[in-house]
Amino acid sequence: MSGIERANGHRPDGVLDIVHPALMGASRPDPARLAYDLDSVLAAVFRLRAEVPASAFTATILGTEREGNGVLIGADGLVLTIGYLITEADRIALTDVDGRTVAASPVAYDHETGLGLVRADEELHAAPVEIGRSGGVSANDPVVIASFGGVKHAIEGEVAVVREFAGSWEYMLDEAICTIPVHPYWGGAALIDRSGRLVGCGSLYVEHSLDGGETVPGNLFVPIDLLAPIRDEMIRTGRARRAGRPWLGVYVNESDDRLVVTGVAANGPGDQCGMQPGDAILSVEGVAVSGLPEYYRTIWAAGEPGEEIRLTVLRDDDVLSVRVRSGDRYSYLKLPRPH
Repeated sequence: MSGIERANGHRPDGVLDIVHPALMGASRPDPARLAYDLDSVLAAVFRLRAEVPASAFTATILGTEREGNGVLIGADGLVLTIGYLITEADRIALTDVDGRTVAASPVAYDHETGLGLVRADEELHAAPVEIGRSGGVSANDPVVIASFGGVKHAIEGEVAVVREFAGSWEYMLDEAICTIPVHPYWGGAALIDRSGRLVGCGSLYVEHSLDGGETVPGNLFVPIDLLAPIRDEMIRTGRARRAGRPWLGVYVNESDDRLVVTGVAANGPGDQCGMQPGDAILSVEGVAVSGLPEYYRTIWAAGEPGEEIRLTVLRDDDVLSVRVRSGDRYSYLKLPRPH
């Protein structure tokens, strides 16, 4: 089973208080058949709206107005969401199931996992959802996929597969959780296991190719186990303090067994050395690469940000050698102030 991501979702299609057509035919979770208080869990899922300055580095990529979900995970108002919703945001609002809206402040963003944290500026009238273990999640497990809006925006689903995932924006997860059926409001949505615990944070729309050749739409969730090792440091510093990765600022997709550049971040390292959309990447540091995971691992093994990365690219009919002085992705972003 494989998947192709849709790198979107920072603004869910439609308004969350109107039932999306994709939800009308979906099965709703039945509280009577669950071993936990469904209403309490769903009350911990908030609508999240973020505003980002037009001058922000990510504004042209992700937009200046972003909307999705956040899940209350701390009694102090700490809310988990997917990072692209809040990256460089200067205004954030959370709305509960009763329509009450409170302001929130950005706490942290971690690109390596894709997770983000915000904290409500006022008390939230909900109990935090209990954190589970995504390491115990496997294919065919029943789950509830929940966005803001209570039961009418929650669906019964199942885990399609737990697999490696590589995205075009220099991002990779070793064990992403992929679910079916598709939930149209996936950004920051809650993935709830059979015990009522949070095991994933909604990130993407994906298309699963089944063994019989059928393609079905679904979602990709960031495993919750990735949060625990970095949570305290994210709260203290605004990011996880791990060894930095070289960043090229080049968007790459797999196409016909080749790695093809589909975009270049303005003024990023790749842009500064002349990388262009349409370039086919043949090798990194002399190592032939044919898939995104191999490509990323080779780049990240080269050292820390600032290392020069040697690429061999095919442009039209010419084979070129390109040297990219890698950068630190975080240095391009307006990150939350340490708490």
